[in-house]
Amino acid sequence: MELRVCVDVDDLEKAIAFYRDGLGLTPGRRLGKYWVEMLGATSPIDLLFEKPGTSPVIGSPAARDYQRHWTPVHLDFVVADIEDAVRRAQAAGAKPEREIQTKKWGRLANLADPFGHGICLLQFAGRGYDEMIS
Repeated sequence: MELRVCVDVDDLEKAIAFYRDGLGLTPGRRLGKYWVEMLGATSPIDLLFEKPGTSPVIGSPAARDYQRHWTPVHLDFVVADIEDAVRRAQAAGAKPEREIQTKKWGRLANLADPFGHGICLLQFAGRGYDEMIS
């Protein structure tokens, strides 16, 4: 089974620049005027232009809002050098949400992309998440 990640944005060119320059992904196919595939992660990330204020689900009172918002789903990007990755992401428009944290498995940076979506940068140490196994 293939997994594709879809991320709604209100400015497609700005999103391409952020995910390219800030996270190191590469534009793949442009699927029409409002859809760009970004490659370089373990799953393609499809950036989808959707106007602010439009309903994401038919019949829902919710409307798309590109201010910082919380959702139970977010993207984690594994990086080799967390300080460098945070600098690149910030230079491309990400906003840090707390200091870099050190965990048993490595280091974690919490950020928001320029469209209000939460993203995390992870730098594994030792055995990575396997450090949590007793």
